[in-house]
Amino acid sequence: MKFIDITLTYQPGMRGVKFYPSRTLLNDGWNAQILHLYSHAGTHMDAPAHFEVKGKTIDQVDPARFFLSCHIIELIGIQPGTEITVSHLGEVKTQLIKGEGLIFRTSWSQYVNDMKYRNGLPGLSRELALWCVEAGVGFIGVEPPSIADVTNLEKLTEIHRILLAGDILIVEGLTNLDKITKQKVQLVVLPLKIMNGDGAPCRAIVIED
Repeated sequence: MKFIDITLTYQPGMRGVKFYPSRTLLNDGWNAQILHLYSHAGTHMDAPAHFEVKGKTIDQVDPARFFLSCHIIELIGIQPGTEITVSHLGEVKTQLIKGEGLIFRTSWSQYVNDMKYRNGLPGLSRELALWCVEAGVGFIGVEPPSIADVTNLEKLTEIHRILLAGDILIVEGLTNLDKITKQKVQLVVLPLKIMNGDGAPCRAIVIED
């Protein structure tokens, strides 16, 4: 079995991330830091409460949902600002089993330190969001920091609300998808269990058998 970590490394300078020294081995006998983390920083999972859909918070999501099969959707070379539609799914449209997930491979994580990472991202179309709900998709994972255009609040809200109301888990900020060699993989994604959380940083691991 092959394990592929598709999680961004949290580090100072990342949007919404700050580290503060708390203890040192020299002065206190051990090393420790205080971590300041925006709930949607780096690789993170959105809860329905993020857009006040059904009121469910991240700590209320059934942990059985964090282990699932996912199809890799190949979109390497996609242009900035492109809307991802149902046609981009290719044969997966007919292969998908209810409850399975979709991971969109765009290589967008290469722009993580560029303004294009946030302001030029390819996002899901309304058509695709509605199709995912109708098809019973259980999970959507993307490399950009959002599934929809963050510069368009109306569109951002619409897409999130469609998916979250459809009980689809959303993880944004994935990386290392180029290391995945199979078109269907197992995924383990574990968000921090934050009481009343609207979302949380998470660790995402792909398993190739």
